[in-house]
Amino acid sequence: MAPAVSLSTLFWIFFKIACTSFGGFMATISVVENVVVERKKLLSHQEMLDGISLASLLPGPVAVNVVVYVGYRLRGGLGALISALAIVLPSLSFILILSIAYFRWGQVPAVSKLFMGFIPAMTAIIVAAAWNMSRKAIVGIREAVLAAAAAAILLGVGGFFSTLAIIFGAGIAGWLMFRGQQTPGAGPSAPAKAKVATLSAHSSLSLLTPGLVSSAVPLLSFEPHLILQVFVTFASMSLMLFGGAYVFIPLIQEIVVQGHGWVTQQEFIDAVAMGQITPGPILVSAAFIGLKIAGLSGALAATLGIYLPAALLMVASTHMLERIRRARAIQAALRGVRPAVVGMIFAAAVVVGQTAPPVWLSIFIFVSALFALLRFRVDAVWVIPTAGLMGWALY
Repeated sequence: MAPAVSLSTLFWIFFKIACTSFGGFMATISVVENVVVERKKLLSHQEMLDGISLASLLPGPVAVNVVVYVGYRLRGGLGALISALAIVLPSLSFILILSIAYFRWGQVPAVSKLFMGFIPAMTAIIVAAAWNMSRKAIVGIREAVLAAAAAAILLGVGGFFSTLAIIFGAGIAGWLMFRGQQTPGAGPSAPAKAKVATLSAHSSLSLLTPGLVSSAVPLLSFEPHLILQVFVTFASMSLMLFGGAYVFIPLIQEIVVQGHGWVTQQEFIDAVAMGQITPGPILVSAAFIGLKIAGLSGALAATLGIYLPAALLMVASTHMLERIRRARAIQAALRGVRPAVVGMIFAAAVVVGQTAPPVWLSIFIFVSALFALLRFRVDAVWVIPTAGLMGWALY
């Protein structure tokens, strides 16, 4: 059996992914799938789809939740902590540098040409991830119908409630259609079993706590009451985050602009813009707001608040999923959910692709990236910067 992945390797995997994760949460998830499942074979496609389904149902940033799920599946609570730190650290560093420059010079660096190349490449990565997952999840006409229906609903209606309805509806459909059958690929694959940590939920949370506490200690060195207020505010908001960052932006705006008056309307808009031009989750914009309120300690408090509660909930839910997924009813429901998630990923590719510049170069970058990913198995973390450089040079 394959040995367990080391914590240092786990950190480096997600750190590299985070440095090139442009294009939204589904693009990040697709890169994670490419590296963790396709290239390194640390988890199976079914396990990754289960993680995406669970992350979509829980509050918090979906991409970070998926990374926490992978880290927990591979190395328990400590693996979840290391993975979360690795996926957030690059975007946090970028946003802090841009924020300091913004507050000093009042402008955001222009990187539009790079993003013209990123978008078609990220579309190709999402398509490749959906295609690879579909080979395992869609094994018959019923699964294909579920995938097509999920894609149609997401493209036609959209929104968090549509996502929720798709997952629950597909789960019920899977239970009705497959409950009396042996589910293909049920349970972890043999290599994955060797890597799954056997920590209890209590011990996992106990491993997370010292690291989180030690991370929070430096925040108390400057205006503790204000730091605590920032942390509590963003932690409370994180538990109301359903449906992705773009659904969450109006809520943050209402609280930090109209409610507390911590930033101006223009500063908030610029914060969101900087979250979009940096790799990683867009909610790292919280660091900009925290920096404005209370300096570096405020930035760290806001970042910890926006990610911590959802990450802890994801760890606990993943542990519960591991215990109940062996039941035949759960296996049947998951067999319905998995193709629906594949359909949702295909729909995400359409949405992202529509934002690419409508020129021949976008098509060329998309086709080239897709060919490199599917034919030559090129690592997605190399495809993205290459596409960005092409966009910068040729657009």
